[in-house]
Amino acid sequence: MTSTLQPVTPTEAVKRPGRWLALSVLVLAVLLVAVDATVLGLATPYISEDLAPTGTQLLWIGDVYSFVIAGLLVSMGSLGDRIGRKRILLIGATAFGAVSVLNAYATSPELLILARALLGVAGATLMPATLALIRNIFHDARERSLAIGIWGATASAGTAVGPIAGGFLLEHFWWGSVFLINLPVMAVLVLVGSKLLPESRNPAPGPWDLPSVLLSLVGMIGVVYAVKEAATHGFTWATLAAGALGAAALYGFVRRQLTLPVPLLDMRLFRKRGFGAAVLADLLTILGMSGLVFFLSQYLQLVQGRRPFEAGLAELPAAIGAVAAGLVAGAAARRFSVRSVVAGGLAAVGLALASLTFLDQSTGYPLLGAALLVVGVGAGFSFTVTADVILASVPKEQAGSASAVSETAYELGAALGIAVLGSIVTGVYRGFPSPAGTPEGAHESLGGAVEAAHGLPADTAGALLDAARESFVDGLALAAGVGAAVLLATAAAAWFLLKGQRLESSGHGH
Repeated sequence: MTSTLQPVTPTEAVKRPGRWLALSVLVLAVLLVAVDATVLGLATPYISEDLAPTGTQLLWIGDVYSFVIAGLLVSMGSLGDRIGRKRILLIGATAFGAVSVLNAYATSPELLILARALLGVAGATLMPATLALIRNIFHDARERSLAIGIWGATASAGTAVGPIAGGFLLEHFWWGSVFLINLPVMAVLVLVGSKLLPESRNPAPGPWDLPSVLLSLVGMIGVVYAVKEAATHGFTWATLAAGALGAAALYGFVRRQLTLPVPLLDMRLFRKRGFGAAVLADLLTILGMSGLVFFLSQYLQLVQGRRPFEAGLAELPAAIGAVAAGLVAGAAARRFSVRSVVAGGLAAVGLALASLTFLDQSTGYPLLGAALLVVGVGAGFSFTVTADVILASVPKEQAGSASAVSETAYELGAALGIAVLGSIVTGVYRGFPSPAGTPEGAHESLGGAVEAAHGLPADTAGALLDAARESFVDGLALAAGVGAAVLLATAAAAWFLLKGQRLESSGHGH
């Protein structure tokens, strides 16, 4: 490890003035990307009403943002290492603001899909650049752990703030307002960031390899698309072809990285046990959690009848837990051990998910709130420490590529989680016995059943909604059980794979 790093220069050893203020700028960028990923869920009914997209178009409006982010993260992380991370962050932030306006005023489903895709391109520049800049601003290992904790806590908070802010805006303004909240934040980020952030890049970057960029984009989008399609419509030839194309492109990407003199992503990083284990833990954790969180907001609104703002508030304990745990995770990992904090966090999430297998339509909020709090605390501990392990295990020059790998694991886990656990919920849901004369759409989704019930006589509508809700809750409980199993297995794997892994406790570098 030591051989790859230059000795610490005296200027690096000095703690940079204004570094915490610089961190607050980076945290703004993360907050926005996280809010944007979740805020759309609440706006979907309003967009459906206004732009009348088809079912497939609606799926694309929801998914294309995370598809593009997942496909471009590694390339953008590597581009930042080459042209300068501050530069790519400021360009990305400006583009993010401009494209948000296009999203807010989109007049057709096609235009909205295009605008969401462009927002994904801008979003992909922000995430890896923020983590890589933290690696370069904070040279003291303990300070860096705290900074990463704050960074991670903000990302978790963003996913909870999204529904609350979105719910508030949707109750007062039109759906486009959920995109316009990006503008003032981006303006602050660009103005303050251009003054405060130091520029950093890889001193010997090599060329940016375009075939690698295309292979990673085609590979990620192909695989994620195939998983989502298979979950929604079962296995078709088109789905299998997309999956095969994606897998082949990713295989080609890995082969190409191993032969290039200066690869876009250094595959040798995965030989470091800590790096590989941390990335895998992130992927499986998000897989186990995301599907559940995605369906929980439907449960709160459509089964328990809460308003959007109230449903957003109900999910708040998860964010509070994640923020609190994120801030102390680094210290906990130094005091006990990396593996006990990560494995313990994952096991806690697994047990909380297991408790949700007892859900029924009238489950009281105390059980839900407590389970969400535990999920937040466990995830906060695990994610913060794995991010620290990933960043600490690479030379500073490759910080952008390494952060991009952990972000990609996160995006891929989210897509797979919603697809895999989603297909369990949908599969169980579709089998419910419906009264005669029920429209076909009622079996597609719980939202479809609620819609269908409006046009039926009162007693038929009541019977339909009861059967649909009961079936949805059965599906949710089964998905929670599968998620719990995934997380407990990941906790056990992390305990073995992270054995002997430590966070640096000394001041400067390695």
